[in-house]
Amino acid sequence: MGRRAHASAIILILLMTPLSGCFGSDDTSSNEIDEYYPSVWDRHDLEWNTSHTHTFVLEPGPYTPLDVQEAYIEVDTTGVWEGGPNSATVHLSYWLPSNTQDGEKVPVIAVVSPYFSYGQPGDESSPTNIVGGGRGEFIYDNFIPHGYAFAQVAVFATEESTGCFDYRGDGEGLSIHTAVEWLGQQNWSNGNVGIYGKSYEGATAWEAAAQGSSHLKTIVPISGTTALGPLLYKNGSAEARSQVMHSNYGGSILDYDADDLDNLCGDVFEGFLAGPTRYGLGELDPYMDNYYDERSHIDKALGTYNGSIYWVQGLQDWNVDPHQVFGGPPGVNWYQEYIDNGYEVAGMIGQWEHNYPDQWTKHNNQDSGYGGEAIHNMTRWDWAQDLFEWFEYYLKGVGPAPPLHAQVQRNDGEWRIEETWPPHDVEFQRIDLSACTSSGVWVGTGSFIVGGEDSLTVDCNPLSTDSDTIIAGLAPLHLTVVPNFDGGQVFVEMQDSETGVRLGHATMDVRYHAGGYEAQTVVPGEIVVMMMEFQAIDAILPAGHGLRFVMTETGEDYLQPACSPTCFMHVLPSLSTFDAPTIVRDGSNVLITPQVDE
Repeated sequence: MGRRAHASAIILILLMTPLSGCFGSDDTSSNEIDEYYPSVWDRHDLEWNTSHTHTFVLEPGPYTPLDVQEAYIEVDTTGVWEGGPNSATVHLSYWLPSNTQDGEKVPVIAVVSPYFSYGQPGDESSPTNIVGGGRGEFIYDNFIPHGYAFAQVAVFATEESTGCFDYRGDGEGLSIHTAVEWLGQQNWSNGNVGIYGKSYEGATAWEAAAQGSSHLKTIVPISGTTALGPLLYKNGSAEARSQVMHSNYGGSILDYDADDLDNLCGDVFEGFLAGPTRYGLGELDPYMDNYYDERSHIDKALGTYNGSIYWVQGLQDWNVDPHQVFGGPPGVNWYQEYIDNGYEVAGMIGQWEHNYPDQWTKHNNQDSGYGGEAIHNMTRWDWAQDLFEWFEYYLKGVGPAPPLHAQVQRNDGEWRIEETWPPHDVEFQRIDLSACTSSGVWVGTGSFIVGGEDSLTVDCNPLSTDSDTIIAGLAPLHLTVVPNFDGGQVFVEMQDSETGVRLGHATMDVRYHAGGYEAQTVVPGEIVVMMMEFQAIDAILPAGHGLRFVMTETGEDYLQPACSPTCFMHVLPSLSTFDAPTIVRDGSNVLITPQVDE
């Protein structure tokens, strides 16, 4: 009997036996899981369908999708938008599985998005009533046959939904909440809704969670935005897109006809102004509280949302950066914060960019130091099965509770399973930069200092000469500087000093030197300690290799500070420290994942 046939027989026999335990129980043993489904440790021995651009569950389901249906839901929006309409429509399309014809009630998996009929007239993406490529196909092909309904929901002002497009604002949250409530209350629904999606469609999962619907049982945000302000301004450093984010979306969802009149409200105009105002005024920005705080959802969901979270994040994602998951206000790591507050959380953390775990067509294009060394082992061909086991439990109450662990990939491609991430047993190895070799002392001087340099490099001795070092987690750099202005910025790239391979990066506007999102006025000429923190890292540093820190005014996709080139900083490595979060592993938690030869 072949491996696939053997697995099929086991699953069929076990599905015919009574289920043990209760829905929601968190004491399911790993043996119980392995007896119900093929173990995650053994998946590399199974045969997987690798014929498509997305992955498939091990066994196809018995049901067929019925014809698409559509719904238009009227919503009272009185007082939601400044100067906006008092009512609006949420439009969604949905597909039911054939077992609903027999009166069975089914859960719903929803993709909630602005990207239906998105783009300039004549060059638009597909509407909600056509299964979306990639994320829609994945759900349609895998989950409707297993007895799930699938819905595609257009947020306010997009596709055939009306109202104002207030990008991630309260109005958008209301449209999402309305759709979740409607999907959970239909006579064919079992009342349980899950939201799945990447990027903006992962952000809508957090917007839904912040609304606290009793029907929302699980969310699977894949590189999903959790808070807009930190996304666009990491410690005050402005991404280039921060200046045009709202207007870019606004221009792509407009039809340029009379239907756009609904979009003429204060929230939209505020969005056009928010980016440039924040960039230019910094701590004096009047939009900081009302615009960006309204668009922070992960803090509002904590304690409001009553469901589980399967968190997926690419460590090489420069679109929705890892700090949207592994970061927060000073001292807060959102991933662990939700666990500590009693939420059932699992994670899949790969070395991919802004992609799905199984998006193999994109997992072949990363440079060295940006995930390139992990490409050979990057694609998770078992992603559909992993998610199937998650949805079965949290949306149907079928099977054992999935393990609440983190599957994490190191920068050389190796996967392992951790209880959480960053791991609890991280030990910090301190490096005093005073013991390192420095080249230069200025950042951002331009032509203002005779003989000055725009950057400096700090080379440090190896963390270990006897064994490899695994750096896993959030690495703090306390950089002492003397600014010449109320403003200025430092971008730091950390490299393997022997190979030059990039390991991570950090950035900060000096006015945000305390960390987090609150700016403070800086007095020129006074010593300031910038409490920087690198984006999440999981990397191996070979024995005998040191660390190099390359410091510039800006890097990659960040803008120069608005005060440039008149603002620059004198960096004092002699008063600065770096703490490397390190772990020791014996190989027992290494996960062999299914891969294909090509």
